[in-house]
Amino acid sequence: MLVSWTATDPDSREFSPTERTSDIADLANHFTALRSCGQGYFEVRLPGREFPLLTVGFLDDQAVIHRFDAAERSSLLVGDGTAAADAVVQVSIMDDLAVFSGDCVTAVDRAWALVRNFIQTKAPGELGEWREL
Repeated sequence: MLVSWTATDPDSREFSPTERTSDIADLANHFTALRSCGQGYFEVRLPGREFPLLTVGFLDDQAVIHRFDAAERSSLLVGDGTAAADAVVQVSIMDDLAVFSGDCVTAVDRAWALVRNFIQTKAPGELGEWREL
């Protein structure tokens, strides 16, 4: 199963905007390398489609997932209780740390499972509850 993706480079720890299309196993290996760094950011979409696009930013065991359905239409996945709803959490977004409220934080392992589910089912709406931005 193929996926198109961009991601933080594990060596430089900078976001590389060069898109790759590969088997999901290559993305999984890259994600594992980012996990060993403790933080990262990646974007995934289905080959040949601009949207939907999922982005995942994480720091340690906390992740935030955005869904873009169009250039001007995005949503945040409602969190899974990993962080208290009123907590302030930072995760990697491209080359910076961004601040989010705890109510949109998901465990990194769950975030990865949701990305795999999206790639397999091609249905991001079924990943959970989304809050439009």
